[in-house]
Formats: sequence, structure tokens, C-alpha cells
Amino acid sequence: MDMKELVCQSRSYRRFQESRSIAMEVLEGLVDLARLSPSGRNLQPLKFMVSNDREWNARIFPELAWAGYLSEWPGPVEGERPSAYIVVLGDQSLSREFGCDPGIACQSILLGAASQGLGGCIIGSVKREPLRRILAIPAHLEILLVIALGKPVEEVRIEPLGPDGDVKYWRDAAGVHHVPKRALGEILLPLGGAGMAKIR
Repeated sequence: MDMKELVCQSRSYRRFQESRSIAMEVLEGLVDLARLSPSGRNLQPLKFMVSNDREWNARIFPELAWAGYLSEWPGPVEGERPSAYIVVLGDQSLSREFGCDPGIACQSILLGAASQGLGGCIIGSVKREPLRRILAIPAHLEILLVIALGKPVEEVRIEPLGPDGDVKYWRDAAGVHHVPKRALGEILLPLGGAGMAKIR
């Protein structure tokens, strides 16, 4: 598949085939993609913890919030929960600021996952101190993000942003997850300031 297809396939999935395990070698390979990705000042301050163990996964799951716009949905039910997690950490002994590094690393991981028929969700709403205690994360490592991973069991469709400008994702009666996206002409601006016509 070409790059655009890969990016379109790399959505935020929140429901998975929980029984389908992800091998540790696959998770290590995804972390290796993050390792090889660009890093501000090449400091490489990120560290990672991975889990593909059902017992550890069951301890991680309650410390995550799943979909801010789906306020009535408590998250995936048993059988549809992630098969694996990657916890993204910032090593404060190397840097106090992590800039774009976490986003770059997570995108590399999710593109790598998509290329293997997997999907994931980058989760920023994390109960950080409980998770720190559960995983025995040292104090100098800041919990930045958690990536949930698995074989998706839901369909995610990209939709044009409606005339009301509402960016909230939503689910239809069939459980299909719809994600509105702005048109290219709305985000691609011409050089020379506001006096020029917007590119279409």
C-alpha cells in the first residue's frame, strides 16, 4: 500500500480482537521504529514499557480513559480490549522538555502497526500516579502517553467536516466510527497573507 493508504488506515481504534495476541518481537519492532525516528537535538529522551500479558493488561486498562467525545461509552468491553500496550516515557535525566518527540514516535509506531494489519489508539488521558505505582515506574521517568494496540474489530471512516464545523467523532447505529476531517483547501494556505485567495 502507498503512504496515503497507510496513513488513512492508521486511525484511532478503540475496539479490538482481544484474544489475538501480539508477539513481543512485534512490539519490540514497533519500539525500534520509534528509536529510529527523528528526535529534537537528537537527545533521544524517550523510553518505553511494553505489555502483551493478559494480567498486566488487565491492570493497565482501568487507568486509561477512552473517548472524550463518546461520554456515554465507558471503553471497550471484555473481549474487545487491547492485546498490548506501549507506555511512552520521558527520561527527565536527559531532558526536561520532550517537544515533538512523543508525537513523532507514536506516529511511527502506529504506522508500523497499520502496515502489519494492527491498529491502535494514542491515549493521553491517563491516571498517571496509579499507573506509575502499578508498573513501578521510576520517578525520573515522566508518563507521557500510552498506546493501546490490537487487531481492530471496528470500522473507522473518514468523513468531510460538515458545514457546522463540528469536529467531534461519532458512532452510528451499526457501531461504525466516523471521524470528520477538514478539507485540504481549508488547511493549505497560500503564501503572501490573507489578501490572497485560499488554495482550493
